[in-house]
Amino acid sequence: MRQFFYILYFLPLLFCATSCREDELVVPTEYDIIPETPLADTSIRGFYLVNEGNMGSNKCTLDYFDYFTGLYARNFYAERNPTVIKELGDVGNDIGIYGSRLYVVVNCSHKVEVMDARTGVRLGQVDIPNCRYVRFYRGKAYVSSYVGPVLIDPDAPKGAVYEVDTLSLAVTRKVSVGYQPEEMEVVDDYMYVANSGGYRVPDYDNTVSVVQMIDFKQVQQIPVGINLHRLKKDRYGKLWVTSRGDYGAVPSRLFVMDKRPGYNQMVVTDTIPVACSNMAFFGDKMYYYATEWNNYTGSNTITYGVIDIRTKEVLSDSFITDGTEKDIKIPYGIAVHPETGDIFVTDAKNYVSSGTLHCYSNDGRRKWSVRTGDIPAHITFLSR
Repeated sequence: MRQFFYILYFLPLLFCATSCREDELVVPTEYDIIPETPLADTSIRGFYLVNEGNMGSNKCTLDYFDYFTGLYARNFYAERNPTVIKELGDVGNDIGIYGSRLYVVVNCSHKVEVMDARTGVRLGQVDIPNCRYVRFYRGKAYVSSYVGPVLIDPDAPKGAVYEVDTLSLAVTRKVSVGYQPEEMEVVDDYMYVANSGGYRVPDYDNTVSVVQMIDFKQVQQIPVGINLHRLKKDRYGKLWVTSRGDYGAVPSRLFVMDKRPGYNQMVVTDTIPVACSNMAFFGDKMYYYATEWNNYTGSNTITYGVIDIRTKEVLSDSFITDGTEKDIKIPYGIAVHPETGDIFVTDAKNYVSSGTLHCYSNDGRRKWSVRTGDIPAHITFLSR
């Protein structure tokens, strides 16, 4: 009966999608039922997953999973926005929810798409060149940007962070940081930005920029490790920063930054001798994976692990306990349900066809899997 109801509900949307464009067919949303998921007794309604799509293919798509219906919706954006030319665009690099709005950073289309978080209906866009990641602070969205064109260039310019008013969607301020900035976080009115220098290979950047929020100026650059990428804040206010190394002699590493007594800003306090591509926190644990490419061997080394964020001790060399990690070809994204502790891992497979999203219980046993768009990568949770 429930399936019949949803067919009736979504038929008008399908008709609208196929009739609004005369010269371009809108691919309708596909739905899968996740039978193992009952109506969730949590404050989380569902989550969005952005699929990057291979660069140059204009195949960035948005999926949505609803805990209350058990429906996983694939290619959600196109059907909800049938008049938008080229749909989401080229390479979805990040996603986040702030207030009632959903933000998707579309790297090679040089824009941030803004939607209603409940309906997925487009509200507007912010034009930012070569944009990378988004964070939110005190009514503003902050977007890191490579600034220059998508091109390996030893003379590539320094990057920047753009400040965007979340009501008007106008760019209000901009600050120059290091080369090819990636993720960032705000701690006590200072923003910390991981600089990669990836376009200037082999002359990578190795710093975290410190931006004073009150006047939006870079006040320091802290040496950490080469080719930085992820920078995430834990529940205690410490920062965890990943270095991708040089894909050869210098391995990927994980760094911890914290405050020293008497100082306002962070310093590097620990180096964890593990490779790390991405991470997610739940309680006092950090779950991570590494897909470490090596130019010499022409192959990836894939690892998983769990770290105690208080002691910085590696607790386990895998958070998947039932052996199903063998089904994952290229782990590409990770997230943890903020209340249940369920762990989500995406698989990009061969980078050019549909990926897979796997859901694991917090004891590491796989609960369900579902097909996604191409290169599933970034997840954000929607509250009720």
